[in-house]
Amino acid sequence: MTGVQITGCSTSQSSGAAPEASERPTTTSSSGKRVLLAYFSRPGENYFNGGRTNLKTGNTEVLARMISERIECDVHRIEAVNAYSDDYDETVARNVREQNADARPAIANPLSTIDRYDVVLLGSPIWNVRAPMIMTTFAERYDFRGKTVHPVTTHAMSGLGTTVRDYAASCPGATIGEGLAVRGEEVGKADAEVRSWLRRIGALQD
Repeated sequence: MTGVQITGCSTSQSSGAAPEASERPTTTSSSGKRVLLAYFSRPGENYFNGGRTNLKTGNTEVLARMISERIECDVHRIEAVNAYSDDYDETVARNVREQNADARPAIANPLSTIDRYDVVLLGSPIWNVRAPMIMTTFAERYDFRGKTVHPVTTHAMSGLGTTVRDYAASCPGATIGEGLAVRGEEVGKADAEVRSWLRRIGALQD
């Protein structure tokens, strides 16, 4: 396609929903640290190997489920007050407007605090080289001082995009750790990559 691309996606899906942070007490990983996985994901019509496909489950949600099945963490799905369209072109156009305006889309279900967590995994697609602007809304809402933040992205070709730089700016006082970037088309086959990354950041010990 021509123009701006949002995250590349695959038809791979995972069964079951990731447990939400509000549904259970804070859990502690095998490393002894308290981990929050907060992610934004969009289903619907998506980019796929130069074309389009329709996803019932967005790629970032598939990746978030994969991570949450392998480590002890609390999971929070970030939802927009004004939900993003299932239509690919409409979402691309909205994302361009939000990036150009440096917008902060409102979050429908914000967490009251992230104070109890030591590590925060921030998951999102990459749209036009950066995370959707709602991720900046989330990051700027909380105090990340003393925490470690790991970007987690699904993408078509941009890897982590500008997330390392952006989270360093919007999460002052945080340590920005190693990120994980998985091509959308390959997210269903990313088990080994995910496990290797989780070991490197000290979240998985097996």
